[in-house]
Amino acid sequence: MNRAVPSDVMIAVMDFDATYLLLALLLIVASCVCWVLNVFMLPGNWMVAGLSGLWVWGMPVETYGRGFGWWAVGVLVGLAVVGEVVEAAAGAAGARKAGSSKRAAALSLVGAGIGSIVGAIFGVPIPVIGPLIAALLGGAFGAFAGAYLGEQWKGRDVKGRIDVGTGAFVGKILGTLGRMAIGAVMVGLVAVLVFRPGAQVAEIVDESKTSEPILPEVIVPADRF
Repeated sequence: MNRAVPSDVMIAVMDFDATYLLLALLLIVASCVCWVLNVFMLPGNWMVAGLSGLWVWGMPVETYGRGFGWWAVGVLVGLAVVGEVVEAAAGAAGARKAGSSKRAAALSLVGAGIGSIVGAIFGVPIPVIGPLIAALLGGAFGAFAGAYLGEQWKGRDVKGRIDVGTGAFVGKILGTLGRMAIGAVMVGLVAVLVFRPGAQVAEIVDESKTSEPILPEVIVPADRF
């Protein structure tokens, strides 16, 4: 026995497919934007995890499906923690090797934030990649300048200032690259999961969801006429 599907239900299913695709693409684009914010010392990886949490919480699974669940959000949060540990470890290693003071470490963070913003502005003439690279280098030079001034304030000699500044420079570069690498994995994971096979849960058409009854198709033999 065949069941005829009303045309308005078919249109709804088509709209559902387009809606899910649009929302999924918006999630990926927003995640990429958050990933870029890592260069400016903002918690981009945590924002990616937060967006994924909003996706799972707000997506009506009965209608659209959602691609992934809270287990995936937990994995993303874990990766964000790893990114923070990698960045902190790289920065601490550079500062510890040069014998940085707490004052120099604090000014290094301030300098890195200012330097990344200034660098991004100067990198604007080079499309897309220019601001990213310039922000990374600007943050590193800002970290160097902050650490140098911190050690100068403490009364350390020039060689000591340069050593601490160099350690802050290298630590900033390695830490940011490490956190961005983890962030790239997070964005890739979101993109794969949201478009994985079976991510969309098709709505089952039944008589209770249609405005007109679904009647069996009756085949009349030709010899009746």
